[in-house]
Amino acid sequence: MSSTVDQTELQKVVETPATVTDPGDTAILSGEAPADGAGDPKHEESKEFAIQSGDVQSNDAEASKSEEKLTKSNEASDADPKANERDISSQFGDVQLNNAEASELIRSNNTDDSDPKADEPKGDTVESNETGSNSKQLKKDEGSRTFTMRELLDELKNGDANEDSEAERRESDTLHSQQSSQQHAESNAALELINSVTGADEEGRSRQRILTYAARRYATALERNQEDYDALYNWALVLQESADNVSPDSTSPSKDSLLEQACKKYEEATRLCPTLNDAYYNWAIAISDRAKIRGRTKEAEELWKQATKNYEKAVQLNWNSPQALNNWGLALQELSAIVPAREKLTIVKTAISKFRAAIQLQFDFHRAIYNLGTVLYGLAEDMSRTGGAVTAKDISPNELYSQSAIYIAAAHALKPNYSVYTSALKLVRSMLPLPYLKVGYLTSPPAGNPLAPHSDWKRSQFVLNQEGLQQISKVDQRHMSSSLSSNSADTSPSRQAIKVDVPDIISVSACADLTLPPGAGLRIDTIHGPVYMIADSWESLDWWLDAIRLVYTIGARGKSDVLAGIITS
Repeated sequence: MSSTVDQTELQKVVETPATVTDPGDTAILSGEAPADGAGDPKHEESKEFAIQSGDVQSNDAEASKSEEKLTKSNEASDADPKANERDISSQFGDVQLNNAEASELIRSNNTDDSDPKADEPKGDTVESNETGSNSKQLKKDEGSRTFTMRELLDELKNGDANEDSEAERRESDTLHSQQSSQQHAESNAALELINSVTGADEEGRSRQRILTYAARRYATALERNQEDYDALYNWALVLQESADNVSPDSTSPSKDSLLEQACKKYEEATRLCPTLNDAYYNWAIAISDRAKIRGRTKEAEELWKQATKNYEKAVQLNWNSPQALNNWGLALQELSAIVPAREKLTIVKTAISKFRAAIQLQFDFHRAIYNLGTVLYGLAEDMSRTGGAVTAKDISPNELYSQSAIYIAAAHALKPNYSVYTSALKLVRSMLPLPYLKVGYLTSPPAGNPLAPHSDWKRSQFVLNQEGLQQISKVDQRHMSSSLSSNSADTSPSRQAIKVDVPDIISVSACADLTLPPGAGLRIDTIHGPVYMIADSWESLDWWLDAIRLVYTIGARGKSDVLAGIITS
């Protein structure tokens, strides 16, 4: 397994331009509205005219007051025996004075309304004094104001919230500091392990130098951003591949230590990004490698269980992954060799389903094909030791041996240069129904009449080889081994044989059609039309489907002659 060294660093530089203030914008920047028409001669003229008008109005008011005073003086000098009349005149003079003041106030207001920009020093002074007086009075009121219970509670709540926020901030800073220290310590430990790895040859040492450089880059990336899950994932790959470079006789560093560090990085990466299916997949591989180191121990059992869970998670995130399904089946197969005997059969059957699912996604996936053959062979061995099938519905050990040989032969036909497949084929070739790849029973309608009544459908023997699927006649059955004809079958010689050539096949699938007789339906679409048959059981149907698909795939890959050499030589 190889990992890509990402040597690209993205650096973001944020520059804040200096702010230049225009002298003409001073009023705007200070929050004051600029005077309309500032600098405009027309505006200055109107302002001066408003001031002059104010002066004229002020002079009129003073003249009116002088006249009132003169009137009062004359009235006082006259002898008036009626005090009531003097009182009335005095009151009348007061009224006139008040009216004059009111008139002056109204004229002043009118002047302000006519030109709000008029500059009157007296008015401004009075307004300033009033403002100061109001400000002092406001401060005095605030000092003696009574607060409501809601205001007190809100203030108390805000104070508590601020204290809690400050406490949370300090706690967060402390936690971040601890995490940074822990991350730094783990990074140093991982780097020390990688630095101590030496390859077994020059190529291995050259490869390790590249991995060491990559590890330093990922460590630097994590120092900048502890939540960079891509850096964590790639660093885990580096650790995992470094473990593969450890020579078998090396004691320092140990392969398990590197794998353990890789698992920690995968765990952290998946915590930050739970949808990172590749991380789950490679994490499961690292756990499996750790389990292999421990042999068949309780600790290894727990590791295998953990590996299966990670493979399951990887498949959930990416169902179209035959590699993950194949490795999942392998992990289950290894687990079945450790668990108690009562749990073994269930785990083995689950492993078989995973291998078959991988093959259904990729028909030429020779590794899954071979692994399925080996797990079936092991199941046949277990059944032989226990005295045959567990239940009447289970397939017999001989059928398991034969089916195991089919998968191993198919894997060898797809990859004839693989020595492992060649050695395994020598062991199981004699278990094939030579000169055929598969022999079994299917219920079918008369040849050329797929819509025949159910009563005309008969159970008969079929054979499969590199050329195709063919129904055998009564004469051919007499020449076959008695072991292949132990079950009863209709051997009427009057019926024409059904034959499906491999080049004519378009697709093969299970079929649940109400027009067919009850049972596990099989449909083969050909260029001449569909062919329908019924298998003895749904499990038997799976074996037929796999065998026909494998023969078709081998022919499509141009390896039919290799398969022919296996079953005919």
